[in-house]
Amino acid sequence: MRVPRAIVIAGWVTFTSTSTLVSAQTAMPPTSAVSLIIRTDDIGMSHSVNMAMQKLVATGMPVSVSVLFVCPWYQEAVAILKQHPNVAVGIHLALNSEWKNYRWGPVAGSAAVPSLVDENGFFFPSSEALHQHNPNVAEVEKELRAQIDRALRSGVKIDYVDFHMGTATRYPEFREVTERLAKEYGLGMSGYFGEAMDAPQYFAAPERKADSLVAYVNRLKPGLSAVVTHVGIDDAELGALLDMNTDQPLADMSKNRQGELTALTSARFSAALKARNVALLTYRDVIAREGLQSMRRPVE
Repeated sequence: MRVPRAIVIAGWVTFTSTSTLVSAQTAMPPTSAVSLIIRTDDIGMSHSVNMAMQKLVATGMPVSVSVLFVCPWYQEAVAILKQHPNVAVGIHLALNSEWKNYRWGPVAGSAAVPSLVDENGFFFPSSEALHQHNPNVAEVEKELRAQIDRALRSGVKIDYVDFHMGTATRYPEFREVTERLAKEYGLGMSGYFGEAMDAPQYFAAPERKADSLVAYVNRLKPGLSAVVTHVGIDDAELGALLDMNTDQPLADMSKNRQGELTALTSARFSAALKARNVALLTYRDVIAREGLQSMRRPVE
């Protein structure tokens, strides 16, 4: 894959073809500008996903990377991210494990949070399946706290939290716990800065994902938006995973995640950003500009 040439400006690396240049060392764009957060989820899930993340962050494009600290490959993700300190890092808080034949369980240990796991000690594959088993809210807090503590011990700077499959904020009792923990630990919450969240490329065919992202950029309105992405390498490891978690599983998941990586690193996407003068921000940038006190629960 050909990666656009990078340059160093004010001590940091950026796409030469990206539009407005933003980092902690440069002036922030006004809130009336067209600003976009690119959030990339499920990092640490597998080696294939980590390698895709490495390709993405190596471009210098400002991105926010959400790590599944419950997964075995999170340590490799951490090692990569330590080489890219300008990347904003989030904790992809997880209470589900959705892949057939590849399951994970709680950081706290299944014995510590028995209401959150199935008979094999793994998280349930969907939000609904978990909720139907009457999870103990105190155990939800114990597990989310364990994930945050693991992330903070990893040695990378943690900026924010978000929510794998939306479960950690899907139910009122879960949302209250998650909001309280974010406040206690001084972390931002994705979706709580007034950003318009979208993922238009997700269901697009792999070869059409760049088209979808370009169309999305062209319809962005002034203010802050965020696009949620999932990258991966189309290989045997990722290709073996089968999604159990929704009534609309995405066929050829590894090809779709490769398609997102290809689209995000394409000249067409960067040209669209430049044409609209879109300022790429990370959650670290937004927190620095707005402050954690600006966070508000998004309207359902």
